[in-house]
Amino acid sequence: MARQALRIEQVRLTHPDALRLVADVQAEYAVLYGSPDETPLDPTMFDPPAGRFFVGYDADRPVATGAWRDRPDVHDLGLERAAEIKRMYVAPEARGRGLSRVVLAHLEQTARAAGHDGLVLETGTRQPAAVALYTACGYVPVTAYGHYKDAPESVYLGRRLD
Repeated sequence: MARQALRIEQVRLTHPDALRLVADVQAEYAVLYGSPDETPLDPTMFDPPAGRFFVGYDADRPVATGAWRDRPDVHDLGLERAAEIKRMYVAPEARGRGLSRVVLAHLEQTARAAGHDGLVLETGTRQPAAVALYTACGYVPVTAYGHYKDAPESVYLGRRLD
């Protein structure tokens, strides 16, 4: 795949490209953890103003996703209006090109523009590349929250956006 800029488009979670990539990441979770992510998600959680869902395209090929949604129950790091990153994913054939950093920067920029003062996320110990990405980008440990807060393989990170 030739190196070129990633084109990021805001879509609904129900968009066919979003659904295909979410199914791909869920299949990876099943391999890594024995089941897909079981966090209850209403697709409207990613509709403005409560959130955003994005697909990244390499030419016309969907190769990445990333989303955020309001997370008003998280106040670590002094956050007053947190958003949570969900469904960060780069397809295997597009990895190693820095696309995850491009998607992450886009999520940070759009969350900041929507009035959020920080982002939080949950990832897992079996995803060391994800943990390394987030920590390299300034994310630090935060208190566990949500569906997997008691899961020993969960890693919770956050970052102020100001």
